[in-house]
Amino acid sequence: MKKEYYEVLGVSRTATKDEIKKAYRKLALQFHPDKNPDNKDAEEHFKEVNEAYEVLSNDDKRRRYDQFGHAGVGSSAASGGAGAGSAGVDLNDIFNMFTGGGRRGGSPFGGFEDAFGGGSARRGRQSPGIHGTDLKIRLKLALEEIAKGVEKTLKIKKQVTCTVCNGTGSKNGATEACATCHGTGEVRQVSKTMFGQFVNIAVCPTCGGEGRVIKERCTSCYGEGIKLGEVTVKVTVPSGVEDGNYITLRGQGNAGPRGGAAGDLIVVLEEIPHELFSRNGNDVIYTLAVSFADLVLGTKVEVPTLDGAVKLTIPPSTQPETMLRIPGQGISHLKGSGKGDQYVKVNVYVPKEVSHHDKELLKDIKKSAGLSPNAHNDKEAKTFFEKARGIFS
Repeated sequence: MKKEYYEVLGVSRTATKDEIKKAYRKLALQFHPDKNPDNKDAEEHFKEVNEAYEVLSNDDKRRRYDQFGHAGVGSSAASGGAGAGSAGVDLNDIFNMFTGGGRRGGSPFGGFEDAFGGGSARRGRQSPGIHGTDLKIRLKLALEEIAKGVEKTLKIKKQVTCTVCNGTGSKNGATEACATCHGTGEVRQVSKTMFGQFVNIAVCPTCGGEGRVIKERCTSCYGEGIKLGEVTVKVTVPSGVEDGNYITLRGQGNAGPRGGAAGDLIVVLEEIPHELFSRNGNDVIYTLAVSFADLVLGTKVEVPTLDGAVKLTIPPSTQPETMLRIPGQGISHLKGSGKGDQYVKVNVYVPKEVSHHDKELLKDIKKSAGLSPNAHNDKEAKTFFEKARGIFS
């Protein structure tokens, strides 16, 4: 199964463009073919990184990928390699982030300060609250629902904002400056190396980057600002989705502690096996058993489809395992207009019990020259089949 692009770059679904770019240039440097000659694994990793970056660095592609997964971007993603669209990169460009050339030349890679984290001091402290976690659920769909698309109303249990303290986590709303970071939301650690002095800046572990701490905790949520609850959400499933596709509902996941932004709700789609039909892409297949006489003489039968029953003509001398096509009775395409087809696989019906009279007729039919694989059907044989047509009908 193809890896998720966020997993390839090692970033969260809420990662900013800067975070995505930073993760990309780090991995591109690590797996670039020029640094890993004759290493096929590194080359494959490099292609994956390029493909993931091309999609996630593009707002439109990222939106479609977040909603529909790999099916949403199709073949538009990079195919990998050093020349793959906008994600292509020369190894010299990667090294610019260690020389500062990225800032002067407009390269997508940062300069010396960014490479060692020095630039983070100018980005400011993060927004208040800790981001809520993503929530993943599975949604089972019937083939009829997949064929046309459907809107589902789901009840889910998740972390919701505490209504007693309005998500603040504080009993009376009072807070005070964090004693660890002194209200900055950041802690700094200075280290000296042969290259000089470096400052490592990290989120304060005490206040989670908020800069303030609660004086008196809410007794309902114990200071977290969130509680377990149940909510109702609606999800619109387009036609043509496949088993394993997923839909991302932004901000519908677990609420963040103390006013933090909510995570995402990831709805993984699961196709329920159908009792009548099997699926091949956007086409559906139905197996039909008819009598031997009907295969030889031809007939008209009623067959089920995803839209209701239709009449199907079985031509004379139809062979077992023949696939008959009913246009436009398949599944609507996920991207673009049009529908797939339904194929009817025709098989011969063999009864488990046969009467004495029918056995005698079968013996006479067996003697007919028309049943010999080396003989041609003559008029006499056809006349006999007309008389025997009703045996298995």
